[in-house]
Amino acid sequence: MSASTPAPQPSTTDHADYRHALASFGTGVTVVTSRWKDQDWGMTCNSFSSVSLQPRLVLWSIRREASSYEAFTRSGGFTVSVLSHAQQALARQFATGSLEQRFAGVPVERLASDRVCLPGAAAWFDCELHQLVDAGDHTIVIGRVLDYASHETPALSFWRSRFDRFGS
Repeated sequence: MSASTPAPQPSTTDHADYRHALASFGTGVTVVTSRWKDQDWGMTCNSFSSVSLQPRLVLWSIRREASSYEAFTRSGGFTVSVLSHAQQALARQFATGSLEQRFAGVPVERLASDRVCLPGAAAWFDCELHQLVDAGDHTIVIGRVLDYASHETPALSFWRSRFDRFGS
């Protein structure tokens, strides 16, 4: 392309093409859980990221129209389980269905915070809510890490709408 030819502008309405371009970036896969109104809440999430080492902060984002939005933004905290490659079925289970279906048959470990993590995860991070940041149709949820653990197991990855693994 020459310097005089402007780059084509992407369509603002072609969401499928935009999602396809975003899928070029491989991510890890997590299940985020919370405890609100005496009930466990959980959802699959791949927007998890580290923010800061001092203080220990992590983030993830949630769509403002998600059925669990209020639970995650009003509960005071959340736990992120970084799924292992062997937990691909859990990624699918927590991505669809009702809240009861998401936890059906799933072993959980209750933490000191009363939130749950998923045994067998490559790592987990238990967090208190630090900050909420509005961003488009999502809210960025920032948490201060209270406790965590990690294990030497290959993590689940997601790239081009397919699961794979990180690690050997």
